[in-house]
Amino acid sequence: MDPVRVLFVCTHNAARSQMAEAFLNHLADGYAIAESAGLEPGELNPYAVKVMAEVGIDISKNATKSVFDLYKEGRLYSYVITVCAPDAAARCPIFPGYVQRLNWYFPDPASFEGSEDEILEKTRQVRDMIRDGVEEFVKMIKVQRGL
Repeated sequence: MDPVRVLFVCTHNAARSQMAEAFLNHLADGYAIAESAGLEPGELNPYAVKVMAEVGIDISKNATKSVFDLYKEGRLYSYVITVCAPDAAARCPIFPGYVQRLNWYFPDPASFEGSEDEILEKTRQVRDMIRDGVEEFVKMIKVQRGL
């Protein structure tokens, strides 16, 4: 059985979608494969890198990608999951084929203010919310596939 292909999209592909991609690839045991991309790719968020390292996942070498480049390449996905605000999610292209679109809104770590410790704590909270969402998604995929 081919793996379920999932694309996570956020505004800059700098934190939220990167974390979601890493968690799905870490938790899905190969029956689902994730990629991530952004509407306006930016630089990888150093706080996201730090908080993912805290849970044993290294995203430090990840590149940011454009969702529009993936679309132009003709990539096919079973799920396109936006993890940004609904107004930004609406700008995501419609991928061909049978694709389920979901929107999971999480706060953007790029918008966090405060001391380094405060920003890290807020980013940890987002990381944990994303992990919880991905864990529920993985359970759903397992049920659908009879695993």
